[in-house]
Amino acid sequence: MSEDKGAMWKPVTRPSTYELVIDAVEEQIMAGSLTVGDPLPAERDLATKLGVSRASVREALRVLESLGVVRSSGGSGRGAGTFIAAMPSAALTRFLRLHVALANFSIDDVTETRIQLERSSSILAAARADKDSLAAINAQLAMMDTPGISIDVFNDADTAFHVAIAQAAGNQLFSDLTGAIRTSLRTSIFASFNRVDDPQELMSRLQAQHHQILEAIIAGDTEEAARVTEEHIRFAASALPGLTET
Repeated sequence: MSEDKGAMWKPVTRPSTYELVIDAVEEQIMAGSLTVGDPLPAERDLATKLGVSRASVREALRVLESLGVVRSSGGSGRGAGTFIAAMPSAALTRFLRLHVALANFSIDDVTETRIQLERSSSILAAARADKDSLAAINAQLAMMDTPGISIDVFNDADTAFHVAIAQAAGNQLFSDLTGAIRTSLRTSIFASFNRVDDPQELMSRLQAQHHQILEAIIAGDTEEAARVTEEHIRFAASALPGLTET
């Protein structure tokens, strides 16, 4: 048998033990053995079942909690322990905020993603929005109509307005992604507003566009809702310094 010719071998990476614990929990979730609200075994018991150290279990649970997959409650009694949770919004927001800050996702990529996502939300909202959904959207619109509103309050109401549209679309993932993307951009948007010559004038223009979006949704005009939503996002990106790279 001939020797390997020029083969380059590298050591096989062995996963950290805590990653194997995460894999074990994921396997139970995927199999349906664990669902939202179910408790995990106590730290000591889980370590024994998996044949790993308590330190590995502890580290795995910290990671899973940061991902919004589990929640932990201290103390004793029925409410204490670690439970399977459903907190995707917080986990998505943290993930996007950090990776946008690290420039792993460019501002342009985030903006283009937001356009496609919110176009779809507006189309579905125009087709599906009920009375309560429209009231939730309009409540944020009314907040932004407040005379002399501050930039930070306007920005938070702006985010809530777009999230409310996604919720009106009846798609929870759209809603969570919209909130995560907007929150990841919050610091950049706020800083950009403070670099604009006339922030109040810009807020007025953005608010006029918000009214157009809601009018199209109320009218059930899916094409118009998508069009004005895209125009609005592209305008905001171009008007706010630093929110576009081109």
